[in-house]
Amino acid sequence: MDYLWKYSKPFPSTSYFSSADDPADQRTCLICGDRATGLHYGIISCEGCKGFFKRSICNKRVYRCSRDKNCEMSRKQRNRCQYCRLLKCLQMGMNRKAIREDGMPGGRNKSIGPVQITEEEIERIMSGQEFKEDAPEHTWGNNGDSDHSSPSNGASEGNQPSPASTLSSNRSVEMNGYTAALRDQYINTSMSTHYQLLPHLFSYAAQSGLLAPQPRSIYPQSHPLVLQLVAAEDLAPLATPMLIEDGYKVTQVELFALLCRLADELLFRQISWIKKLPFFCELSIEDYTCLLSSTWQELILLSCLTIYSSQIFGDLADVTAKYTPSDDELQGFSEDGMEVMERLIYLFRKFHQLKISNEEYACMKAINFLNQDIRGLSNTSQLEQLNKRYWYVCQDYTEYKYPHQPKRFPEIMMCLPEIRCIAGKLVNVPLEQLPLLFKAVLHSCKSSLTSYRTGPLPCLTTSAGN
Repeated sequence: MDYLWKYSKPFPSTSYFSSADDPADQRTCLICGDRATGLHYGIISCEGCKGFFKRSICNKRVYRCSRDKNCEMSRKQRNRCQYCRLLKCLQMGMNRKAIREDGMPGGRNKSIGPVQITEEEIERIMSGQEFKEDAPEHTWGNNGDSDHSSPSNGASEGNQPSPASTLSSNRSVEMNGYTAALRDQYINTSMSTHYQLLPHLFSYAAQSGLLAPQPRSIYPQSHPLVLQLVAAEDLAPLATPMLIEDGYKVTQVELFALLCRLADELLFRQISWIKKLPFFCELSIEDYTCLLSSTWQELILLSCLTIYSSQIFGDLADVTAKYTPSDDELQGFSEDGMEVMERLIYLFRKFHQLKISNEEYACMKAINFLNQDIRGLSNTSQLEQLNKRYWYVCQDYTEYKYPHQPKRFPEIMMCLPEIRCIAGKLVNVPLEQLPLLFKAVLHSCKSSLTSYRTGPLPCLTTSAGN
C-alpha cells in the first residue's frame, strides 16, 4: 500500500495541534468560538467557518433549520445546523462580496471589512431568493471551465456551459446514535468543482432536442466496442474478507486496515483492466502510468458505486456498523469530511436512480480514464481520439437501449465531473477520519435504501438483448 500514501494528505505535524504563544493567535472565531486564524471576509474567524461561508455563497446553498432557527454555535456544535451557522455568519458581518467570483482562494478585496445588512437582505439570502434572481434560465451552471476530453473540442469555451447538480434535501446522517442533521436544501444549485467538467452535453441536448423517442438500430461499429470494454472488466466479487462475527466490536485501526486492503485489491484490478483494454497497444506505458496515477481514485470510486456496490453497501456497511467512533472523533470530524460525505450520499442516490448497466459503466470508466488534460502525457492527440470514440459509442448505445429516456445520456455523463470532484476533495480528509467517513456514508446510504427501496441494492444490471 506504499504507493497509496503519496496521493494522500499526510498527518498534521505536532505543531499543527499545539497552541501558539502569540496573543494574536489566541483570538476566537466570532461564529463558533474556535481558534481564529485571521480576518476572513471582513471578520475574525476560523478556517472552518471561512470555508463554510465561501462554499455556501459560491454554491448558492439554501439550508433549513429543523428547530427554531436559534441553534447553538460552538466548535462542537457548528456542524449540526448549517442554516443557523450561515445565519450567524451574515449577522456577524461576513461580507459575501469579498468572495472571489471565480471561487479561487483569496479574497476579492483584502480591504473589505464587515458589513451590516438588513434583516430583509439576510432573509433573501437564507431563502435563496437572491440566488434565484441571478440564476440563468436553464439549469446548467457555467463555472467558466471547459473540458477538452469530450467531442466538443472545436467549440468555443464560452459556449459550453457546465452541468449543474441538484442535490436532494433533508439529508441526515446517523453515526451510531449521534445524529448530525444535514438538512441542506440545495435547490437548483450549481455544484462547484475543481475539475474541468464534460461539455458537449448542452449542445447534445439542443441537437437531439430531447424530442419524442425514435426507436432505431445501434450503429454496427458501436456494439463490438462496447462488448470489448465489458470483457476487460473483472466482474467477480471482491476477494477481501468482509465478514465479522456477531458481537465483535471493530476498532478504528481494524477498519482502517480493512479499507486499505480493499483499496489495494481495487487498485490491482484497475491495473489488470488497463492491460485488457482493446486500445492497450495504441498508447505508451508511460502514458498509461500517468493516466492511472491521476485517475485511480476516480476509477475505484466509480466501481464501488456500480459493479461492487452490493458488497460495499452490504458487507462493508455491516462491518462499519460494528465500529463505534469516540466522542473526540465525532467532534473533530473536518469540514472537508462533511462535504465529501454529502457529495457521496448524493452520488449514491443518483446511481441508484439511474441503475447503470454494465455496458454504460464500462463506457463511463473509459471516458473518465482517457483524459488528455492530465499533465505529463506525450500522445494527447491519440487520447483525444480515443475519448471521442467512446463518448459517441456510449451515446449511441444509451440512445439505442433506452429510447424512452432521452435525458439518460447527459445525466450519466454529468456523474463523471462529480466523481472527479469527490476524488479530488477526498485527499484533503485526514487519514484518521476515513473510518468515520465510510461509516457515516455507508450507514446513511443503506438506511435510505431500506426506507424507499423497491428492488435490490443498486448493483449493475446487464442489459438484455445484446
